[in-house]
Amino acid sequence: MLVVGALATALVGQFLAGTAVAAPSAETVKTPSPGRIAWEPCESPSGQGTFECATIQVPIDWKRPHGATIGLAINRHLATDPARRIGSLLINPGGPGGSGVDFAYSAPQSFSPELLERFDIVGFDPRGVGRSNPVTCDTDQVNAQAAQLYPDSAASFAALREANRALGESCRDLTGPLVENMDTTSVVRDMDAIRAGLGEKRISYYGVSYGTGIGQQYAERYPHRVRAMTIDSNMDHSLDPWTYQKTETIAMEESYGQFADWCARTASCVLHDRDARALFDSLYKRADAGELVLPGDPPYTFTTQDLQSLAFGYMYDPADWFQFADNLAYLDAPDAAAARSVGKRGEPTEFAYLPVMCQDYDFDVPSYGTLARFERELARRAPVTRLSSLAWTDLTGCQNWPTEVTNPPHRLRVDGTPPILVTNSRYDVATPHSWGSNAARQIGREAVFLTYDGVGHGDYWMSPCARDAIDTYLLTLKAPRNGTHCPAVWPTGPSAQRQSPTGGLVNPLPELLGTGTRGSTM
Repeated sequence: MLVVGALATALVGQFLAGTAVAAPSAETVKTPSPGRIAWEPCESPSGQGTFECATIQVPIDWKRPHGATIGLAINRHLATDPARRIGSLLINPGGPGGSGVDFAYSAPQSFSPELLERFDIVGFDPRGVGRSNPVTCDTDQVNAQAAQLYPDSAASFAALREANRALGESCRDLTGPLVENMDTTSVVRDMDAIRAGLGEKRISYYGVSYGTGIGQQYAERYPHRVRAMTIDSNMDHSLDPWTYQKTETIAMEESYGQFADWCARTASCVLHDRDARALFDSLYKRADAGELVLPGDPPYTFTTQDLQSLAFGYMYDPADWFQFADNLAYLDAPDAAAARSVGKRGEPTEFAYLPVMCQDYDFDVPSYGTLARFERELARRAPVTRLSSLAWTDLTGCQNWPTEVTNPPHRLRVDGTPPILVTNSRYDVATPHSWGSNAARQIGREAVFLTYDGVGHGDYWMSPCARDAIDTYLLTLKAPRNGTHCPAVWPTGPSAQRQSPTGGLVNPLPELLGTGTRGSTM
């Protein structure tokens, strides 16, 4: 199954420059305690593990702590060795829009037995996501906006701005005042309310992708409430719009280059004896000319945006590269007798991604001319893939968004935490290595930086070496040496199951993070 537009905007939230604001310390930030959480037994979809579920109430607007509230859905997988239980490990899979409840439900298949023994694995659906009062928007407005995300003139840029405002206003009309309070700062306050409800003085945390942004800002605001923190595949909340586009685009170009090189040296790759870079360039030019038409009833004209989104999605996990090579070969020579279903872009029913992104980052550009200059310069720097579909639709999707940028980008100011383990793949298409290294520099002496020298998003499931380092740190507080490198792991054969190389664990991110989040679906 060839699915196109795998991530209208993905795993990932990120980036731009804005006014630096002082981060309040834990001493100046009071978290109203919701009281102890009233847990009740519940069952995971798989039936595996022992779980409890609950709902806690938090203010819609933390500036009005005694005002209207919403319920946050939370769950926990109970430590399998309660006599040796360390405490609670809060987790978040990214997005914005990924369900932390579903992430916790996946724990028996996705986290090591050692973590399951010693921690209660606690997941929560962030405000506006999943079971926590989900943001909903008019589907027609979502689709109208999706058609405008790649403007090619001043007129189409103006139409995009109108579509963005109409979409944002529909989200507000259908969801209510929560839409004005979707920024990560509010999520951090929610997470500390969960900590208080758990009765924990300090928490351990594992966040991946956009979940690293939550972790970074939690450490900034509540440094003395952290026992241990691993942030895996990191955001950089300090970047200006151009640097964000540039770093994401270079990451896409480099990741595709790693795929092309792997295919050239892997005899079982269907493109083994072809130049995969030249093939992509040829497909792009055919799509740009409207000549990449796939058989079907009716036939489907494959666009450059379809091609870029397809490639972007397959860079999340090299385990899918055999299938990606098959799909590129099919695109090059479609077989009417074996026509493949080509998914266009998904129809979201919930839409938390842009309400978070457009309050966390100031993406506005002054004119179509600026956007066009960006596009030309990106294509110069990335002559094969041209741009990052994630970065581009983040940028274009937030133009003229109707809510305020309430959590503007700034450099992290973390002081007083224990060591924070910061990990990043060398070739991460959604959260580039430069973001991780820059986040570690901003955190400063509290940061320990580990690089996985392969391709992919979510080091815990890409690398046995990284997983062992993360487990050891969370369990014992013994961090690896700063600057540690873990060797790349390459796929050796097609696999029907998305198992990571880390002891047979199943990588949960592709199913947790779908269209409209910092993740991918295949």
